[in-house]
Amino acid sequence: MSYIKKGTPVFRKTSFAFFAAGFNTFAILYCAQPLMLAFTKEFHISPTTSSLSLSVTTIALAISMLIFGSLSEVWGRKPVMVYSMLAASVLCLLTACSPTFHVLLFFRTMLGITLAGLPSVAMAYLGEEIEAKSLGSAMGLYISGNAIGAVGGRVISGTLSEYFGWHGAIAGIGIISIAATVIFWISLPPSQHFQSRKLEVGKLGKSLLDHLKDPGLVCLYGLGFLLLGSNVALFNYIGYVLTATPYSLSQTIVSWIFLILIIGMFSSMWTGRLVDRYGKQKILMINLSITLAGVVLTLDPALLAKVAGLGLFTFGFFGSHSIASSWVGQRALTNKAQASSLYLFLYYTGSSVGGTLGGVFWSMFGWKGLIYMIIVFLLIAFILSGFLLKSSIKTRSAANVKENY
Repeated sequence: MSYIKKGTPVFRKTSFAFFAAGFNTFAILYCAQPLMLAFTKEFHISPTTSSLSLSVTTIALAISMLIFGSLSEVWGRKPVMVYSMLAASVLCLLTACSPTFHVLLFFRTMLGITLAGLPSVAMAYLGEEIEAKSLGSAMGLYISGNAIGAVGGRVISGTLSEYFGWHGAIAGIGIISIAATVIFWISLPPSQHFQSRKLEVGKLGKSLLDHLKDPGLVCLYGLGFLLLGSNVALFNYIGYVLTATPYSLSQTIVSWIFLILIIGMFSSMWTGRLVDRYGKQKILMINLSITLAGVVLTLDPALLAKVAGLGLFTFGFFGSHSIASSWVGQRALTNKAQASSLYLFLYYTGSSVGGTLGGVFWSMFGWKGLIYMIIVFLLIAFILSGFLLKSSIKTRSAANVKENY
């Protein structure tokens, strides 16, 4: 059985399916972010408490992905992803009917659990079905779907909330998500290289621990944690800054600022092509540098400078994430679904920790305090990238010695 190659009709269908899947996942996940202001006002809660509407979803997603990644080894890749998307779409519609913030948090937690069936399996599917030379481009297109979904979820929900309230905003996202689920189900080819195995919890647990023994994978997991933690902290509280003086922007205008995340679509595809040409290590460092420069620029009080900083940050973030996520699938030689699940576990745990911790820094020290926290996150990411480079060199050297021997 041949692998899916770039430029073929099946590659285009597969890429389109995962583009729709990425859109669905991130639209549902992040539609609550621009609604945090509405939650604060309607339920009389603090910004930090309001951020739980996103944090509980991401932490539930993170934990559940460890389970779904293992279940996909038994049930198959496509069935797990399709049922996950369908259940999440229905729960999104139910979330729109929440009478209290506690009920909303319950549905958002359930959403996190059901959403986990897609991202935990998607990278494993791509790693198994796409040829190595085309994997960077395929992963870039999937990440670009994530970017469009992140934009669409925020912009659509933020705009709809201005006219129909947050209930109508979330319901609109649920309807769109059902359509995306149908597209994914019809377009995605069945797995050709997947081999089912019996569910043996002990062995699956051991495979998870084995991945943690690889220093390179641990560095990649840490990068995922720090990258999304920084992203969510930045975008969670920018709305509070821009709706307050001296900017005093409306909720609709603030929600449209999230359009800047569309830069991630171009960044991930651009990065995928450059990685295929120049290698992962060099392009990762460049993207991290761009991310850091963007964060620093948001300290400028001028509105245009803040927006430009958000743009640079977004470009570097999506580029770095597309490299790290695809690197996990290539570095893990066995049990790729578990390796991907661990990366995404730390990735979304970073979202919960960064989003909530950012609220503490925002409440205590204002915007500067929040930005300094993110800068520390990114500096640690640079350190992990250095360790990752050394680990990759050692791994290649060991492989060469073994081959010569």
